[in-house]
Amino acid sequence: MRHTFFCIDGHTAGNPVRLVAGGTPLLRGATMGERRLDFLERFDWIRTGLCYEPRGHSMMSGGFLYPPSRQDTDGGILFIETSGCLPMCGHGTIGLVTFALEHGLLVPREPGTLKLEVPAGLIDISYTEEAGRVTKVRIRNVPSYVAATGINIDVAGIGPLVVDVAYGGNYYAIIEPQPGYEGLDALGAQRILDLSPRVRLAVQAKCHPVHPLDPAINGVSHVLWADKGLSPTQGRNAVFYGDHAIDRSPCGTGTSARLAHLHHKGLLQPGHPFIHESYIHSRFIGTIESVTSLPGPNGTVPAIIPLIEGRAVSTGFNTLWIDPEDVFCHGFQVS
Repeated sequence: MRHTFFCIDGHTAGNPVRLVAGGTPLLRGATMGERRLDFLERFDWIRTGLCYEPRGHSMMSGGFLYPPSRQDTDGGILFIETSGCLPMCGHGTIGLVTFALEHGLLVPREPGTLKLEVPAGLIDISYTEEAGRVTKVRIRNVPSYVAATGINIDVAGIGPLVVDVAYGGNYYAIIEPQPGYEGLDALGAQRILDLSPRVRLAVQAKCHPVHPLDPAINGVSHVLWADKGLSPTQGRNAVFYGDHAIDRSPCGTGTSARLAHLHHKGLLQPGHPFIHESYIHSRFIGTIESVTSLPGPNGTVPAIIPLIEGRAVSTGFNTLWIDPEDVFCHGFQVS
């Protein structure tokens, strides 16, 4: 049986987003976290079919909209990308919300604001519109925090590194400039792709963070190569995810993790905007809204509430088939 999926394609700050607007599977579960686990168990072939080659590529990401499971929300989002179903995706949220609003697939109870449920928890959205186009989306993200600091690793091809781990909806190994890593331009895209899987494995061998409120969210999945900006309130980064991908956007959850990291180091205070550039110099604006805490096994964990602001652009409609008669119906990856 051929399965048909109608999609709205586009990008957020350069990174692709695919809103699957038709063909969304019915999922079991009372929360988006439970629905995520059900999707992974029964429908992960949809993710691989739509994100892997030949219908996607190494950077492909997107998601589905779901009816609200709570009376105080406008809807739910399930994220898909080459690396799996993320608990939270910032650039994906900006893109999915933009496309849904512009095409009437999401109608807010109050114009200009949304409350959405994602597997990582609840997020608040504010947005602006001009002539039917969404010109800006700002996410009030889930609490973000530093999970570990001073992790010493030794990676073939670059040598000793000191890495910190922070959470912004996913767990990031954060590498700042240091001996062996002078910055993004000195490293280059190909070396980022070559080195990041080794860095991730080395960090995973020494650190396995578990979210204090949801043990299903655990483990370091992303690598953030941080770089200096033109001022203390500006930075640049390259986020590696999946097996072969450098985020073309500044990465929303990565920016959230970086804000928590900078606050932990005493370098960024609430209310001060932080301009975060991607590898291709596209921008998000991140701000620490407030300081909070999360319960931990040994007491409370200091955390922040991050605000992430960016823009997405739709590029077209796309009707895709996943046909069992196609030998590559569930997609493939080239390592």
